[in-house]
Amino acid sequence: MSVKLSIGSWAYAFGPYESNPVPFDTVVRQLGAYGFDGIEVGAFRPHVHPDDYPMKADRDKLKNLIRANGLEISGMAADFWAYPGPGTDEAQKNDSYIKLFKKNLQLALDLGAPALRVDCVNGPDGIPGVERQAAFERIVNLWRKCAGIAEDFGVKLIWEFEPGFLFNKPSEVANLVKTVDHPNFSVLFDTCHAYMCAVVGARQPGQKETLAGGVAEFARMLKGHIGHVHLIDSDGTLHGNETSTHRPFGEGKIDFDEALTAIIRDAEFTGKWWTIDLCFWPEAWEVTRKAQEFLKPYMDKYGR
Repeated sequence: MSVKLSIGSWAYAFGPYESNPVPFDTVVRQLGAYGFDGIEVGAFRPHVHPDDYPMKADRDKLKNLIRANGLEISGMAADFWAYPGPGTDEAQKNDSYIKLFKKNLQLALDLGAPALRVDCVNGPDGIPGVERQAAFERIVNLWRKCAGIAEDFGVKLIWEFEPGFLFNKPSEVANLVKTVDHPNFSVLFDTCHAYMCAVVGARQPGQKETLAGGVAEFARMLKGHIGHVHLIDSDGTLHGNETSTHRPFGEGKIDFDEALTAIIRDAEFTGKWWTIDLCFWPEAWEVTRKAQEFLKPYMDKYGR
């Protein structure tokens, strides 16, 4: 099975694009013209927030737009950031997190997205008033429930770790996914975040935990637990001292031959999608085609 290439739509709406976002339909048409296989939908305003597309007919129009431009959907990143994180007191009350999850799952189903992304939301230093272990157990229990719900509808639940969120040490990432212990729950392995977590140890509370083998060693730690990948370079810095700087390919420090060998061969990733993530890059629109061209030889080498 040949892998397919997509790109996250949020790159054209976040950060530098916030004041002048590229409209979602423009993104879709341009990616289609470039010959991408798919798009990863950022379900954030101003693009495709579930509250802005409340009716099935609205969602069908979006789905038809994507199809008409020769694209598939590789996954959906839901907007959980605007709400209390899964480890908070608020998320536990009245099934509020489960209800939010189901609302986003329905959008994913209506659009035909095969995977739905979640994250810890809260920062790495923890949640005020909540013990770290208690937050861990809350997140594990909620995501195990969500994985079961999504499984009933054929949608994968994938967790994206980042230096800017809770549980950002390699051992914590491995421990969390293994503790959830659900066949429909896996890690979204972003090479840039992996570099910042495993090589730099960015924003890790307490004693830093880095790996001598870097990104490749981190991938091997997650053998059998990588369900989706985001590919982008890293220069070893943070964007706004928050999350990883998503540097364009070839401008950073990641060895993609080494990383992809570890992800695919050693960690046994078998997913059919590779997704480019240019989040917060100020010239994402301008470097999109270059990113696509950069990955072509790697797709030929590792993706067949």
